[in-house]
Amino acid sequence: MKVGRFQVMATLQAARAKELGLPESRAKSWGLNRAIFYAVAKRGFKHSAQRSGGHGVGKKTLAKRGLAYYMGDEMAYTTKKSGRVYFTFGGAIQTEADFKSKIEAQFGEHFSTAWKEAIAIIHQYPKDVLLSQNRFFGEVYRPRRDELASKWTEASE
Repeated sequence: MKVGRFQVMATLQAARAKELGLPESRAKSWGLNRAIFYAVAKRGFKHSAQRSGGHGVGKKTLAKRGLAYYMGDEMAYTTKKSGRVYFTFGGAIQTEADFKSKIEAQFGEHFSTAWKEAIAIIHQYPKDVLLSQNRFFGEVYRPRRDELASKWTEASE
């Protein structure tokens, strides 16, 4: 199976969220959410909504103030489903099961190896890089997205 930039983004974002303290299932929800966000942003948003408040890690407050969650300077919306908190985008909830079917499935049986590599990559960066949307994209994801897509595709074939 082909591992593309979408899967690389989701995996690195999930590893980033885990490194910053989210439990793995919620980190995977974040990873899929951010991959969807960037894919939509690349095509251009049809319309955007403004909401205020939130909670998260980093420069923003940890206090819950609505449905917004901040990871440093990056914001995503959350919702509860079956008593668990998940990230949402465009009205769709991103669960760990969605991550498994949309991301992990592309790796075949080699996802655990790629996951360990993603965690090791993220662990190399200081917290200020991980808490910055622009720095994460420019310093962590962009320089290695094609290399990882190629490497992880080759391993999954």
